[in-house]
Amino acid sequence: MKTLLSLSIFLFVVVFSAAAQDLQDLPRPQTTAAVADEAVREGNWLVGANIGNIGYNFESNNFGIDINPRAGYFLSVNAAIGAEVQLGLSIYDGGEEFRYGLTPFARYYFPEGAAPTHRWFAEVLAGFAGSSLEDSEDDASLSSVLGIRAGYAHFVSDNVAIEGILGYTSTNADISVGNGSSGLNLGIGLQIYLPGRNNR
Repeated sequence: MKTLLSLSIFLFVVVFSAAAQDLQDLPRPQTTAAVADEAVREGNWLVGANIGNIGYNFESNNFGIDINPRAGYFLSVNAAIGAEVQLGLSIYDGGEEFRYGLTPFARYYFPEGAAPTHRWFAEVLAGFAGSSLEDSEDDASLSSVLGIRAGYAHFVSDNVAIEGILGYTSTNADISVGNGSSGLNLGIGLQIYLPGRNNR
């Protein structure tokens, strides 16, 4: 019995060591790419989405999510314009609310403090928003949206960046733009930078 136990432990150690050696030979996943300068060139495209306000409240049985797909075009190096669609859904006891909006934006990537793997940026947005929830106190079913944001884009591959965004948005509509209807909001996004025809 002692011999069988010793043999089993020996075989386990040999097999585990061989498997560990095979895992060490595997390439690590890419977590950064030195492509920030190529991504923000004139003629390139920006496509992606910001996600925020995902949550479920167990006490009130409320669920909410906001998704903001966007597309933009680089007019010059570091400067892009585009539009963001505001989509949100809240489900609660007694009903649901659908939120919508369209907010054109202008974004500028700062060359100061830039690195090959990341860029800081600022953007302004102005548009309209509304919701399916009407006649709520101090709110409008359709209203203007104004905002300013700052963010950080970290490039994880040749064309993909993960972004963190902090901003202030003002609206009277029944819609959360980012994580707040009027006030500070924080979000995370995934952006794809597509090379323009002349930049391939």
